[in-house]
Formats: sequence, C-alpha cells, structure tokens
Amino acid sequence: MAKVEIYTKAWCGYCARAKSLLDSKGAAYQEYDISMGGPKRDEMLGRAPGRTTVPQIFIDGKHIGGSDDLAALNREGKLDALLAQ
Repeated sequence: MAKVEIYTKAWCGYCARAKSLLDSKGAAYQEYDISMGGPKRDEMLGRAPGRTTVPQIFIDGKHIGGSDDLAALNREGKLDALLAQ
C-alpha cells in the first residue's frame, strides 16, 4: 500500500469527507492534526506551497490536494491505482 498522509483540523467537514473516502478504500493514513498550528502546519505549508486550507493530502510524498481533489481522482478511477502503489 501507498503511504498516505493527511493534514487536518478538528471539526473540519472536508477533512472528515476525505478520511471517510480513504477509509472506504481501506487505505491506512497518517493524520497530522494542525488545529493548533505549530511545526506540522509549517511543514504542510512547505510541502503544499500556496495551500493554506485543510485537508492537504499526500500519497507517497506526492501532493494530491484537498478533499475535492481526492474525490475527483476517485471519480476518474485514478485513486485506487495511487493507493495500490
């Protein structure tokens, strides 16, 4: 399985939607809660230049984008292949 990382905040509906999609695919993921800011938020900003919203999702180190981007990959039939790497 691919390494999936997701930066989230508490009470974020888009984060919940992205995690639900990943869960439905049986994908394990490392979640980084950046609700309080800190070094993980700075890390996210460095890895996803110009993106300040959550979630920000990475698969095998590649920036996928946010919840809408993840859902689009799924609709296009491309998500399963990325997760299987």
